[in-house]
Amino acid sequence: MPKRLRLTRRFPVAMSEDGYRRLKRFAREAGLDEGEALSFLFENFDSILDEETFGHRLRLFNSELEARKR
Repeated sequence: MPKRLRLTRRFPVAMSEDGYRRLKRFAREAGLDEGEALSFLFENFDSILDEETFGHRLRLFNSELEARKR
């Protein structure tokens, strides 16, 4: 029997406009709302992550982060 999806946590989150648009597009394409889409992504994080590019993309994001905050 599948686990029932219970959205039990709510938290304030700040996202870039690009990130939020991509989340909304993913949710719409998957037929989910934004909370359900985030739950799916994080519950399945290890299986959908491309380990070969993750470290590089994270370093790149971190190197640009201060400039993006301004």
